[in-house]
Amino acid sequence: MKRILLFLLFILSLQSIDAQEKYIDSLFKVDQVRTEIYAEKEDEELIIDLYQPVNSDTKRPLIVFMHGGGFAGGSPKNQQENKFAKIAASKGYVVGLISYRLKRRAKDSGFGCDFEASGKIKTFQLAAEDFMDAVNFMKINASKFSIDPEYIIVGGSSAGAEAVLNAVYNPDLMFESEENYKDLKFSAVISLAGAIVDTRYIKENNAVPGIFFHGTEDNLVPYATAPHHYCDSNKPGYLILDGSKTIVEKLATFNTSYLFYTFEGAQHEISGMPFEYFPEVFNFLKEVVFEKNKIQSKIYQ
Repeated sequence: MKRILLFLLFILSLQSIDAQEKYIDSLFKVDQVRTEIYAEKEDEELIIDLYQPVNSDTKRPLIVFMHGGGFAGGSPKNQQENKFAKIAASKGYVVGLISYRLKRRAKDSGFGCDFEASGKIKTFQLAAEDFMDAVNFMKINASKFSIDPEYIIVGGSSAGAEAVLNAVYNPDLMFESEENYKDLKFSAVISLAGAIVDTRYIKENNAVPGIFFHGTEDNLVPYATAPHHYCDSNKPGYLILDGSKTIVEKLATFNTSYLFYTFEGAQHEISGMPFEYFPEVFNFLKEVVFEKNKIQSKIYQ
């Protein structure tokens, strides 16, 4: 009788393992963080911290994520993003958390209404360039890091989201020449309280599926279309941006997949990692990126 029970328990355990899904469930141990220098600019080493699953496939999908901080602070070593990277790596992804040039560090005018709009655009451009260089570094070294360059997912929080979204959706405004990045293709983008300069520059060929989190009362980065930081029109930093709502509306015109979480009354705290919504996030990625299904979902909280 005891042997029969043990045998049944063994069969049940095998069924449980089979029921688990790669990219959805945490199936892998996570290796020690590996730090690489992806570029050196202005006497600064720009790094990418890599989180990799142990004993996974030889070609793994890649997530590159860019931290926030108003282009003045922040780090890829912050606790929230470290936790996110470990969770994603345990599901089978390689995750790269990147540093980039913080052009507003130690600047009195910060990144608000007293900093001229042209300077804001230049800041976006330089951060977008750093982001693309980091992704390009990973693609060039795809075999070294055992990644599949056909599956590159990118994301960012706040300022990082602004840089990533502008690089993906507004490349014509960000780069003098796209020649260096012409081979980079993105499978999906994740934005935590981000915005872009102009949704009119989103075309069918760059209407990448997106996951968006944004608060309707975000006082820094507009939820829809509004001035950055809600600056008055007579301020140097007056710059109209298109936020998550406007981006999603544009993606819908191309029948592109999206998952859009709107938080009624919430402000810029929505730029934090949405851990409680990770099951839906990773399910969207599996369905849309790997299984090529169409999802257009708006969720109001």
